[in-house]
Amino acid sequence: MFEKLQNKWKVSAGRLLLILITFAVGGSLCGIAGRKIMGLTGMEKGVLWFVVYIIVVTVIWPLCVILVSIPLGQFVFFKSYIRKLLGRMGGRKYAEDKNIVQNTGSKLNIAIFASGAGTNAEKIIQSLPSLVRRGIDATGKAATIALVLTDNPNAGVLNIASRNSVPSEILHLKKQSADQQSEAYLSVLNKYSIDYIVLAGYLKKIPAAVINAYPQRVVNIHPALLPAYGGAGMYGMRVHEAVISNCEKESGITIHYVDEIYDNGEIIFQAKCNIDENETPDTLAEKIHILEHRHYAEMIADILQSQNPR
Repeated sequence: MFEKLQNKWKVSAGRLLLILITFAVGGSLCGIAGRKIMGLTGMEKGVLWFVVYIIVVTVIWPLCVILVSIPLGQFVFFKSYIRKLLGRMGGRKYAEDKNIVQNTGSKLNIAIFASGAGTNAEKIIQSLPSLVRRGIDATGKAATIALVLTDNPNAGVLNIASRNSVPSEILHLKKQSADQQSEAYLSVLNKYSIDYIVLAGYLKKIPAAVINAYPQRVVNIHPALLPAYGGAGMYGMRVHEAVISNCEKESGITIHYVDEIYDNGEIIFQAKCNIDENETPDTLAEKIHILEHRHYAEMIADILQSQNPR
């Protein structure tokens, strides 16, 4: 049950415990406050008393839970939770803050993680109109880039996000424990109601808690034909230099799901290119970029289609 709640709410185990404590303490506080209020009415206990009591605790429960959530650090979660709950009770969805993209059920929110210049991220964002059309045709849901996330405050992808009016977040992960990092990721992903994560030149290893919260919904692109030339430290020009040094005849790209091991997840798609006799790491990088830009956004659309049938 607890694992299902973690996946549903996209939170770490530690945060799930705090959320459950908030529910319990908030509920108890609500019951106490409700009885105090009923005592002020002077009503005698009976059917009418219980009817009014139920109405009173229903009205004050959100306030009690919000008050308890603040010292426990769960205010953002319960603010979103109660808005959604009120929206369902009212027969409509409540919008989040103007800078937060809320999943209304009619769209799929995608987060792009990038650490550098963001050329792949830019191509995906530019391809969004066709991606949305395919998403609507195949799944009945629109797809949108709801967030660009980076660990590098100087990353060029931040400028790309700004130019395209895509919300962005910077995660400062240095000197944080594994649990703290997981909490940071899951907090921001929950904030933007993210459904899928797309890695586009993101150099940090994704915590296991995040992968468990997004099974088969974290996708990466690698600039080589995995399982060759993958693993920790194999990224960017390092990959192309190793390929050239080993006199390979071909290279390419691999799009794959992410698991807890670097470049180890299930392969979704590969595309190849030939390596010429006088190839250099720079010229090979250009060929790889062409393949990345040609196929990555297209494969994202295919994944949405296969996992979200109409």
